[in-house]
Amino acid sequence: MWAYNETFYQIYPIGFCGAPVHNDGVTEHRILKIGEWAEYLGDLGIGSIILNPIFESDNHGYDTRDFRKIDCRLGTNEDFKEVCEKLHDNNVKIMLDGVFNHVGRGFWAFKDVQEKKWDSPYKDWFHISFDGNSAYNDGFWYEGWEGHFELVKLNLQNPAVVDYLLDCVKMWIEEFGIDGLRLDVAYCLDHNFMRRLRSFCEELKPGFALIGEVLFGDYNLIVNDEMLHSCTNYECYKGIFSSFNCMNLFEIAHSLNRQFGPEQWCIYRGKHLMTFVDNHDVTRIASILTNKNHLPLAYGLLFGMPGIPCIYYGSEWGRGRCESTG
Repeated sequence: MWAYNETFYQIYPIGFCGAPVHNDGVTEHRILKIGEWAEYLGDLGIGSIILNPIFESDNHGYDTRDFRKIDCRLGTNEDFKEVCEKLHDNNVKIMLDGVFNHVGRGFWAFKDVQEKKWDSPYKDWFHISFDGNSAYNDGFWYEGWEGHFELVKLNLQNPAVVDYLLDCVKMWIEEFGIDGLRLDVAYCLDHNFMRRLRSFCEELKPGFALIGEVLFGDYNLIVNDEMLHSCTNYECYKGIFSSFNCMNLFEIAHSLNRQFGPEQWCIYRGKHLMTFVDNHDVTRIASILTNKNHLPLAYGLLFGMPGIPCIYYGSEWGRGRCESTG
């Protein structure tokens, strides 16, 4: 698997490109900025880029409206094709954010349910009860992701939903030439869906990489030969900055031995987990470290430990949380 031997670079496009937080409906070709960085990324030795949500959404990208259309705040599908060509020309592969657990209230199928209620052919695409009401007074209750009702949970046990999502992935591969997916909240996803996604993508594009966002639990449950190739290693993320801030490397040493040590009981021997010191969901490492002189040491540890290192854009320059839009 190519991803095991690469350094990744993560960009949150809405912030990186300076797009407004709320969808204003105005088409601006901001995503072309990513293409302007292609040569820099190639020179930096980046093997693949991870792009957080780029498809049409209500606000922050994880509240998708349309999986087949680039967000108007970022540009057009043609713009993104151009970006992909530039990245590939500089030997940088492309991984998109697969947000398959939930959609926004502006998602076209959910809007059909809002309009037609029981008569909507998409009512079973979601977890809906017509015996209740939502906080938005829709006339029905629905399940939101972890209590966030602006994020409408998809019914991944519905074959029509799975077929729709896989067809979108096929379009991304055929139209943009993407090389992999980061699966948002992979710990929430239906395991049968992930198995189907793995076999579907492998048949369509051999070597297609799947990396899941996992915050806790046993990574082996979804990182295996049937589901995902890798997942985020949040245990070691915590261990890196905590060990430097308390001037005691015991925590990260304990985690690394627990995960990858020589003993047969070590839990992730042979796995290739994605390692990082910051990302779009946490504070930048330069703002967490008590002593900023430890920043090169933190990155030295990141690149020296087992796993697939991933850099969050701008953090390689020591940017803190007040110096970036994302």
